[in-house]
Amino acid sequence: MAPTDETGQLAQHASPFGTTPPTGPPAGGAAGPNSRMPRWLPRAMALALALFAVFQLGSWAFHELTGLLINILIAFFLALAIEPAVSWMASRGMRRGLATFFVFFAVLIVSAGFVTLLGSMLAGQIIKIVEDFPNYLDSVINWINAHFNTDLKRVDVQEGLLRSDWLRNYVQNSATGVLDVSAQVLGGLFQLLTITLFSFYFAADGPRLRRALCSVLPPAKQAEVLRAWEIAVNKTGGYIYSRGLMALISGVAHYVLLQSLNVPYAPVLAVWVGLVSQFIPTIGTYLAGALPMLIAFTVDPWYALWVLVFVVIYQQFENYVLQPKLTAKTVDIHPAVAFGSVIAGTALLGAVGALIAIPAVATLQAFLGAYVKRYDVTDDPRVHGHRGRGEGSGLLTRVRALWERRPGEQDSTDDSSS
Repeated sequence: MAPTDETGQLAQHASPFGTTPPTGPPAGGAAGPNSRMPRWLPRAMALALALFAVFQLGSWAFHELTGLLINILIAFFLALAIEPAVSWMASRGMRRGLATFFVFFAVLIVSAGFVTLLGSMLAGQIIKIVEDFPNYLDSVINWINAHFNTDLKRVDVQEGLLRSDWLRNYVQNSATGVLDVSAQVLGGLFQLLTITLFSFYFAADGPRLRRALCSVLPPAKQAEVLRAWEIAVNKTGGYIYSRGLMALISGVAHYVLLQSLNVPYAPVLAVWVGLVSQFIPTIGTYLAGALPMLIAFTVDPWYALWVLVFVVIYQQFENYVLQPKLTAKTVDIHPAVAFGSVIAGTALLGAVGALIAIPAVATLQAFLGAYVKRYDVTDDPRVHGHRGRGEGSGLLTRVRALWERRPGEQDSTDDSSS
């Protein structure tokens, strides 16, 4: 045991160089090489690792559930679109679930009838094309022989096509791609069923959903949520109305063209063009124009070219003239904002973003407009975009005055001044 002095403290051992310094941390509180790490450091490292793991897990889950979230978003906007009809029937004593069922049943009946009629028409035209294909081929071969001094025959052309490697590879690729097409069709049907179920629940249980959302918010926030919901319903309904009006105009325009060219099934084709071009974003225009071109080709190949030219010209007129004006009136959004929102929505969510971009931006603009304080605009010509009569720059005013001055007025003025 180490010796102690009278006070009970450890005695300092003598050494030739003086007293031995006491053991312990150096003066000033500096940590030595054998000091322990702070207690908070392991917890901070564990928390950082946990946050990183949660972020990675959330990112993975969001990536995997992107398709489901997009389907829910589409279903929500569909529910907003049919909300006025469901609420109208519910206000007259009908249960919301039954009213929603009637709306969906009506849409299903109309869609099934249109698809059935269109499918039978398309099948008949494909059979007609296959039967008349030799005649088309003969006309093409005769035109080539007459203009290029060749001696082609239909039998030689058919044998060359049947023996070509391109046709063999195409048949093989088509056979291997049947399973992929079937999987895509089944996936599309499942996606359509998912959207239908979610939109049905959103529309039928709309009041319950609003009550559940408002129950966790204070009264002031509840009023804001209900106002935003009402604005979304109005803007989505206005957007659907504008798309329906553009579908009607497009259908009438294409009906006049097809009827003037004596293309069969002109009314059905006009309805097809109007609906598909307006309610299927991005690729709807191409799908809408392909079928009338195919049917017109059975009448005259040159008619197909005329239909293509008309579709392209009308699409440009609709994109830059018709759609911005109708959208500005029905959705109350500036044409430039509508055009930019469609581009932004397409970049973010593709075809779905292009479809819901305008009602979403219109809802956000109307909701935030209540929080923007506005003032009276000063009465200034630069604000109104024109100058008052007689106003203008100094040089322009003097030039106009000199031009409008009568001859001899300057001389009389000079004489009076002298």
